[in-house]
Amino acid sequence: MSSSSNSSIAKKARTKAEADFATWLMMAKLGGFDDLPSNAQSFLTNYRTRLETMSEAESTAVAVREVYSAYYSEMGGVGAAPEPKARTPTTEGKVVRFQRRPKPQPGLSGARHSMRPMIRQSLPALLIFASMVRAGSANLNKAISGVSA
Repeated sequence: MSSSSNSSIAKKARTKAEADFATWLMMAKLGGFDDLPSNAQSFLTNYRTRLETMSEAESTAVAVREVYSAYYSEMGGVGAAPEPKARTPTTEGKVVRFQRRPKPQPGLSGARHSMRPMIRQSLPALLIFASMVRAGSANLNKAISGVSA
Protein backbone atom coordinates (compact mmCIF):
# COMPACT_ATOMS: atom_id res chain seq x y z
CA MET A 1 0.00 0.00 0.00
CA SER A 2 1.31 3.45 -0.81
CA SER A 3 2.46 6.02 1.68
CA SER A 4 -0.26 8.46 0.62
CA SER A 5 -3.04 5.94 1.28
CA ASN A 6 -1.51 5.11 4.68
CA SER A 7 -1.47 8.81 5.56
CA SER A 8 -5.08 9.14 4.39
CA ILE A 9 -6.06 6.16 6.57
CA ALA A 10 -4.11 7.70 9.45
CA LYS A 11 -5.98 11.00 9.16
CA LYS A 12 -9.37 9.27 9.05
CA ALA A 13 -8.47 6.97 11.93
CA ARG A 14 -7.21 9.87 14.05
CA THR A 15 -10.32 11.97 13.43
CA LYS A 16 -12.62 9.04 14.17
CA ALA A 17 -10.66 8.11 17.31
CA GLU A 18 -10.86 11.66 18.71
CA ALA A 19 -14.58 11.93 18.01
CA ASP A 20 -15.44 8.47 19.31
CA PHE A 21 -13.42 8.81 22.50
CA ALA A 22 -15.02 12.17 23.29
CA THR A 23 -18.47 10.64 22.67
CA TRP A 24 -17.75 7.59 24.82
CA LEU A 25 -16.40 9.73 27.64
CA MET A 26 -19.48 11.96 27.58
CA MET A 27 -21.83 8.98 27.50
CA ALA A 28 -20.00 7.43 30.47
CA LYS A 29 -20.23 10.69 32.42
CA LEU A 30 -23.98 10.78 31.71
CA GLY A 31 -24.44 7.25 33.06
CA GLY A 32 -24.45 5.34 29.78
CA PHE A 33 -21.27 3.32 30.31
CA ASP A 34 -23.10 -0.03 30.15
CA ASP A 35 -24.67 0.93 26.79
CA LEU A 36 -21.26 1.38 25.12
CA PRO A 37 -19.66 -1.34 22.95
CA SER A 38 -17.22 -3.63 24.77
CA ASN A 39 -14.15 -2.11 23.07
CA ALA A 40 -15.25 1.38 24.17
CA GLN A 41 -15.74 0.14 27.73
CA SER A 42 -12.24 -1.35 27.65
CA PHE A 43 -10.65 1.91 26.43
CA LEU A 44 -12.53 3.89 29.10
CA THR A 45 -11.57 1.46 31.87
CA ASN A 46 -7.90 1.84 30.92
CA TYR A 47 -8.39 5.62 30.79
CA ARG A 48 -9.84 5.67 34.33
CA THR A 49 -7.04 3.48 35.64
CA ARG A 50 -4.42 5.83 34.21
CA LEU A 51 -6.11 8.83 35.86
CA GLU A 52 -4.71 7.58 39.19
CA THR A 53 -1.13 8.10 37.97
CA MET A 54 -1.34 10.89 35.38
CA SER A 55 -3.29 14.04 34.55
CA GLU A 56 -6.58 13.99 32.69
CA ALA A 57 -4.96 15.54 29.60
CA GLU A 58 -2.19 12.93 29.53
CA SER A 59 -4.59 10.04 30.09
CA THR A 60 -6.88 11.36 27.35
CA ALA A 61 -3.95 11.64 24.92
CA VAL A 62 -2.88 8.05 25.63
CA ALA A 63 -6.45 6.76 25.29
CA VAL A 64 -6.98 8.55 21.97
CA ARG A 65 -3.64 7.16 20.78
CA GLU A 66 -4.79 3.61 21.67
CA VAL A 67 -8.12 4.05 19.87
CA TYR A 68 -6.33 5.59 16.90
CA SER A 69 -3.92 2.64 16.63
CA ALA A 70 -6.81 0.17 16.74
CA TYR A 71 -8.76 2.09 14.08
CA TYR A 72 -5.68 2.44 11.87
CA SER A 73 -5.29 -1.34 11.77
CA GLU A 74 -9.03 -1.93 11.26
CA MET A 75 -9.08 0.49 8.31
CA GLY A 76 -6.26 -1.34 6.55
CA GLY A 77 -3.24 0.71 7.58
CA VAL A 78 0.03 -1.15 7.17
CA GLY A 79 2.42 -1.44 10.11
CA ALA A 80 2.27 0.67 13.23
CA ALA A 81 0.07 3.74 13.14
CA PRO A 82 2.22 6.77 12.34
CA GLU A 83 2.53 9.51 14.90
CA PRO A 84 0.07 12.24 14.02
CA LYS A 85 1.51 15.55 12.98
CA ALA A 86 1.01 18.38 15.41
CA ARG A 87 -1.84 20.57 14.31
CA THR A 88 -0.95 24.15 13.66
CA PRO A 89 -3.30 27.04 13.08
CA THR A 90 -3.70 27.61 9.37
CA THR A 91 -4.28 31.36 9.69
CA GLU A 92 -0.98 32.08 11.42
CA GLY A 93 0.60 35.01 9.61
CA LYS A 94 -2.23 35.12 7.11
CA VAL A 95 -4.77 37.23 8.94
CA VAL A 96 -7.08 39.01 6.56
CA ARG A 97 -8.96 42.03 7.77
CA PHE A 98 -12.69 41.72 7.30
CA GLN A 99 -14.12 44.54 5.22
CA ARG A 100 -17.78 45.18 4.70
CA ARG A 101 -19.12 46.26 1.39
CA PRO A 102 -20.96 49.57 1.47
CA LYS A 103 -24.68 49.00 1.74
CA PRO A 104 -26.50 49.84 -1.48
CA GLN A 105 -29.22 52.41 -0.99
CA PRO A 106 -32.56 50.84 -1.81
CA GLY A 107 -34.32 52.06 -4.90
CA LEU A 108 -31.57 54.36 -6.11
CA SER A 109 -29.95 53.71 -9.44
CA GLY A 110 -27.36 55.64 -11.41
CA ALA A 111 -30.09 57.23 -13.56
CA ARG A 112 -31.95 58.56 -10.55
CA HIS A 113 -28.82 60.17 -9.13
CA SER A 114 -28.49 62.28 -12.27
CA MET A 115 -32.18 63.34 -12.20
CA ARG A 116 -32.19 64.28 -8.53
CA PRO A 117 -31.13 67.96 -9.01
CA MET A 118 -33.79 68.40 -11.67
CA ILE A 119 -36.50 67.01 -9.35
CA ARG A 120 -35.45 69.37 -6.57
CA GLN A 121 -35.65 72.36 -8.89
CA SER A 122 -39.04 71.42 -10.33
CA LEU A 123 -40.66 70.57 -6.99
CA PRO A 124 -41.47 74.20 -6.02
CA ALA A 125 -43.01 74.80 -9.46
CA LEU A 126 -45.09 71.65 -9.05
CA LEU A 127 -46.34 72.81 -5.63
CA ILE A 128 -47.26 76.22 -7.01
CA PHE A 129 -49.11 74.62 -9.90
CA ALA A 130 -50.98 72.26 -7.57
CA SER A 131 -52.06 75.09 -5.30
CA MET A 132 -53.29 77.12 -8.31
CA VAL A 133 -55.31 74.14 -9.55
CA ARG A 134 -56.77 73.69 -6.07
CA ALA A 135 -57.65 77.40 -5.83
CA GLY A 136 -59.10 77.38 -9.32
CA SER A 137 -61.14 74.32 -8.49
CA ALA A 138 -62.49 76.01 -5.35
CA ASN A 139 -63.40 79.14 -7.34
CA LEU A 140 -65.06 76.99 -9.97
CA ASN A 141 -67.10 75.22 -7.28
CA LYS A 142 -68.19 78.62 -5.87
CA ALA A 143 -69.19 79.79 -9.30
CA ILE A 144 -71.20 76.67 -9.99
CA SER A 145 -72.95 76.76 -6.66
CA GLY A 146 -73.77 80.48 -7.09
CA VAL A 147 -75.31 79.89 -10.53
CA SER A 148 -77.54 77.08 -9.38
CA ALA A 149 -78.75 78.94 -6.27
